[in-house]
Amino acid sequence: MSGGEAQNKKKKIAIIGVSALILVAMVVAVTVGITVSRHKGKSGGEQTSTSTKAIQSICQPTDYKKTCEDNLSKVASNVTDPKELVKAGFQVAIDQLREVIKNSTTLKELAKDPSTNQALQNCKELLEYAIDDLGDSFEKLGPFDFTKLDAYVEDLKVWLSAAMTYEQTCLDGFENTTGDAGEKMRQFLKTSQELTSNGLAMVSEVSTLFKALNIKTGRRLLQAAATATDEKRFQKAKIIPAWIDHRRLDLATATPLTLKPDVVVSKNGDGKYKTINEALKDIPKNNEVKVFVIYVKEGVYDEHVFFNKHMTNVMLIGDGPTKTVITGRKNYAEGTQTYQTATVAVVGDYFIAKDIGFENTAGAIGHQAVALRVQSDLSIFYNCNMDGYQDTLYTQTHRQFYRDCTVSGTIDFIFGDAAAVFQNCKMIVRKPLENQACMVTAHGRLDRRSPSALILQNCTISGESGYDKELNKAYLGRPWKSYARAIVMQSQIDDVITSEGWMDWTGASNHNTCWFAEFGNRGVGAELSKRVTWRGMKKLTSEHAADFTAGKFIFGDRWILPSGVPYVAGMMTGV
Repeated sequence: MSGGEAQNKKKKIAIIGVSALILVAMVVAVTVGITVSRHKGKSGGEQTSTSTKAIQSICQPTDYKKTCEDNLSKVASNVTDPKELVKAGFQVAIDQLREVIKNSTTLKELAKDPSTNQALQNCKELLEYAIDDLGDSFEKLGPFDFTKLDAYVEDLKVWLSAAMTYEQTCLDGFENTTGDAGEKMRQFLKTSQELTSNGLAMVSEVSTLFKALNIKTGRRLLQAAATATDEKRFQKAKIIPAWIDHRRLDLATATPLTLKPDVVVSKNGDGKYKTINEALKDIPKNNEVKVFVIYVKEGVYDEHVFFNKHMTNVMLIGDGPTKTVITGRKNYAEGTQTYQTATVAVVGDYFIAKDIGFENTAGAIGHQAVALRVQSDLSIFYNCNMDGYQDTLYTQTHRQFYRDCTVSGTIDFIFGDAAAVFQNCKMIVRKPLENQACMVTAHGRLDRRSPSALILQNCTISGESGYDKELNKAYLGRPWKSYARAIVMQSQIDDVITSEGWMDWTGASNHNTCWFAEFGNRGVGAELSKRVTWRGMKKLTSEHAADFTAGKFIFGDRWILPSGVPYVAGMMTGV
């Protein structure tokens, strides 16, 4: 390469880098719904023309182009610093979401139906979570480093998808309620939902662009420019999570004795507290210094436990999944909305649980009754039991890893919109009510670009003793939302699963847009000859199946490996 060619290549790399940064800035700006006023400079006409073309180009990959263009055009003129543009957009977006929350409070005062009141209260909480995820996206923008593009884009897509899920979960709460509060909330959130979808589309476009370019020289140049100060900023933005260094726990062999717990809970009085809820007050707020370990001694703890968003980097360890059990029985049939039925709910990031059981004893008659709800990002569950009936395990959002766990239930007993990988787990189908069918999974992916899925690898799917497969059919899953995605691979599927394999969502045509696949399974129930032939059923090659392993799909080497939990990054051998 000549000197001139090399110089041109460097210029090209620099231009691409600047353009991509501006694009990412616009991505986040679109995501949060910018509405700040537009200002004109001396050459306003020319700037407006240039901005309009840029906006049209940026909005091209989105599904809601008009919403994208209308909102971006309000701030595109005379703003040259992309980060300042994003800052303004985020502040306005937060203000707007606060306004929606305020409106929900007003609606709550007018609502006379208890279910509607619950739904409105849930919306307030859920939209706060959406603001949190948008805030994380903003933090990551500041120290943007192209050499860490994969991790950067992965985080953004996960958080944007979660924000979409929280918005939709808010609206789902109004099903079977009276009055017009649900419709009004739907109107309030319409633009926000479209903008969030647009943002996800743009982030996906950035990822595609850089994968196509793959300019190694540019990455080396950018890496060389990093400084020690940048490294601290990267940690703050979760590109290099600070808590990773303190999560080398060797979970495979860890015991309460070796972990030296920070607090001990015992029903017998030989710990600091007798209940888990009492122990929560000892957890340091927004902790990233070290894993805060709570040891819960053998016993049945009848309490509802909520690890809020400030309770981060917490580990819960028991004496075994059938010896230390947290139990509850809140359920939909008795008037509690699904979202609030969880015996244990985990929101704070980086949560770990080992050797503990979570259960909801409402029974099949209770209908939706969650044992464990998880929205903790980068969370790990090892050798745990989740026992219930309908909606046992709510894998709500973010990235989750389950190893050597047992999940039992009837209808949709593993559901949600998380990117969740289950490795070496047992799924046990229980007896439902008369004439009910059972589904192991019900995924809730809302957008085809979302990085979420339920993935079962080297798991065992069977029925409880005495389960009558002729009386109650059981399926691998059904598509809860339009773009539901579930993959069952390298697993043992017993004859409890009907030959059709999958069931459609009642009253919907999600089978046309879902993404379901089976690969390399074994057992009587793994026979594929009579499976449904929907458009949403996919046939995988071994190479494509590998894309859904924990190492690739949820970047497990980045956060699972340091924990020391037994973990296989890729396809398993000898199974």
